[in-house]
Amino acid sequence: MKWTNDRSENVDDRRGSGGGGAIVGGGLGTIIIAAIVFFLGGDPSEILSSGTSSQQRTEQRELTQEELKIRTFISMLTKENEQTWEKVFSENGMKYKPARVVLFEQNTDSGCGTAQSAMGPFYCPADQSVYMDMSFFNELQQRFGAEVTEFTVAYVLAHEMGHHVQNLLGTLDQTNNARRSGRYSEEQLNRISVATELQADFYAGLWARITGDRENSFIEPGDLESAVNAAEAVGDDNIQRRSQGYVNQESFTHGSSAQRKEWFMKGYNSGDIQQGDTFRQLIR
Repeated sequence: MKWTNDRSENVDDRRGSGGGGAIVGGGLGTIIIAAIVFFLGGDPSEILSSGTSSQQRTEQRELTQEELKIRTFISMLTKENEQTWEKVFSENGMKYKPARVVLFEQNTDSGCGTAQSAMGPFYCPADQSVYMDMSFFNELQQRFGAEVTEFTVAYVLAHEMGHHVQNLLGTLDQTNNARRSGRYSEEQLNRISVATELQADFYAGLWARITGDRENSFIEPGDLESAVNAAEAVGDDNIQRRSQGYVNQESFTHGSSAQRKEWFMKGYNSGDIQQGDTFRQLIR
């Protein structure tokens, strides 16, 4: 992918700052994040059984040149997300509020509880921030078989920004209300979760299309294949097959590899946010 000269001020780089001093109390935020860990292949028991507090602090250090380059890259991608979503929202008579992107290592505080490396990237609606430990991409390649490129990182960030879009549009409030209502079975709630995640994939594809149209030569040959490869790698069926040796479709919460590819490409091919109603298509 081609780097642009745009940079965002909404990137908080906490790497090298000495780590967390985070509180783990087993609250709702911790449980939600633990669920994210499980479906990314991590072990939620490491979080939920952590007691009442965890004072893990690393020594402060200077960032390497490679880490500084990563910060510049993430700042560029963040700005490209902001510009694209500002355009989409404006065209639909709405105002876009940018998300913050937090880069960290090992652990840090978030509005949803403690962010830890094992969780993988996630979006916290409480503080409207995306949390990323870049070591996740080593895990993505080594454990789930995805070839990691710059556009792999772009896809993952765009997916999490898709959750931010859902938060601004009220979608996350609706799904959370459904979970709290007690009116749905576990299987129905799983389908709601799948629809939520596939819509974020759709938004990632939509971002790629609109950004590519706006920025000349932004997407280069092989970039879309990298995104699709990453989407397929984190499909529930692939993760379950690799982690437990069999697939249980009823327990899917993010969608199959084929579904994740389908909705990313639908977002890219359509370029139309109105085509992203995964709930109508998946919830019966």
